[in-house]
Amino acid sequence: MDLKDKKVLVVGLGKSGMAAYELLRQIGADVSLYDGNPDVEIGEIDVPLYRGTFPQQEFAALDCAVFSPGVPLDIPLAAFLRENGVPVIGEIELAYQMEQGRVIGITGTNGKTTTTTLVGEIMKAYQEHTFVVGNIGNPYTLEAAKTSPGSVTVAEISSFQLETIRDFAPDVSAVLNITPDHLNRHGTMENYINTKMSITKNQGRDQLCVLNYEDEVLRERAAALPCRVAFFSSRRKPQPVEAQREQWKQDEAQPGQRKPVDEQSTQAQEVPPCMDLYKAANGDIVCAGTGRVLLNQKETRLPGDHNAENIMAALIIAQEMGVPEELAVQTVREFHPVEHRVEFVKTVSGVDYYNDSKGTNPDAAIKGIQSMDRPTVLIGGGYDKGGSFSDWIRSFDGKVKKLLLIGETKHRIAKEAEDCGFTRYEFMETLEEAVAAAHALAEEGDAVLLSPACASWDMFKSYEQRGDRFKELVCKL
Repeated sequence: MDLKDKKVLVVGLGKSGMAAYELLRQIGADVSLYDGNPDVEIGEIDVPLYRGTFPQQEFAALDCAVFSPGVPLDIPLAAFLRENGVPVIGEIELAYQMEQGRVIGITGTNGKTTTTTLVGEIMKAYQEHTFVVGNIGNPYTLEAAKTSPGSVTVAEISSFQLETIRDFAPDVSAVLNITPDHLNRHGTMENYINTKMSITKNQGRDQLCVLNYEDEVLRERAAALPCRVAFFSSRRKPQPVEAQREQWKQDEAQPGQRKPVDEQSTQAQEVPPCMDLYKAANGDIVCAGTGRVLLNQKETRLPGDHNAENIMAALIIAQEMGVPEELAVQTVREFHPVEHRVEFVKTVSGVDYYNDSKGTNPDAAIKGIQSMDRPTVLIGGGYDKGGSFSDWIRSFDGKVKKLLLIGETKHRIAKEAEDCGFTRYEFMETLEEAVAAAHALAEEGDAVLLSPACASWDMFKSYEQRGDRFKELVCKL
């Protein structure tokens, strides 16, 4: 996609939107900017800026529009652009068009940030020119122009970002899990699943997708993917996808699918063995093909089945990228957990405080409470993204001595809690009030866990801001 001298509109002027603007300027595009917020403020620029109502006459003549991930694709502007034949892409696609090196794309409902950070550390230990980008907080467009044929880009990619890909085809993709999330944007679970799986849609048979064998959706869809598949499992030895080999021997491609190689090359090139991994009952991470133990999870700072899955996904990706096994394993051993993900904050009067502000949906929060091994005062609630909280509440398993509810969802969570037979909850008006109440309720040997099961946008700008505020309050106790 050559955008030099083309009229390109950037929609949404947050961090990723402004990063896209900078990249477009570098490549010589004729850029204009738009934000639906009439009061949005940005720094000094020397290109047209539109706010509030969009000018139809100006926007009908565009060559392309780059939507920021926070901008939904069902707004009137998006419909207008489509009606006028203006291609709509996102920041990930724009950056990928400039990419010169190899790309790893990691998505999933939960675990993306930990896995992306861990893969980034492994790749940095092996390959000096490694860029860690995407939904992790570093826009891909800020780094794309710095890539080279020898570089590696590790990208955390959200469902919002996948909505606007066109040619994006990572050398290795990973879908860590799929559970209900962002249904207020995607509408149905099927739409959400399809969006997540679209990370593989442009991959070829020489490329790899890493999947969670314990996720039924991923296990069922594996055979239909256009690429090789490797599995990891936190409970059992996974079975390889054999049906794909037969699919690849078809003489002709189906409409809309990547054209298969001819029969001769299919016979000559057996599918390379993928290093499927599983976690044994004693915590060993085991190679399914050989039974060889790579390490024991107890050697790491990443407890819980969810972290075992993150570790295994990272090790499979590392193997596919040619990283020596010993180097990858040692990096895992030395890795420190990601901030805001079951992050230990402080011990106060014998009570341990944990910040899991990144638990922004029920499934992530389930993993948070499963990480607790003692009576816990739990702080939950926040912005309502849709979906049910029942499974989260059932996961308390007798550990939650009190649930302190804040935010927009507190009354809905309370109703679902009562439906599940859990009545030990209290309403709090602010996070400050919740931390003070938790401090009063928790006894020596207990834990206090902020794991909201909701986004932060009703009370905070981001989960990071929410987590930082929680840590500030705890450190003042």
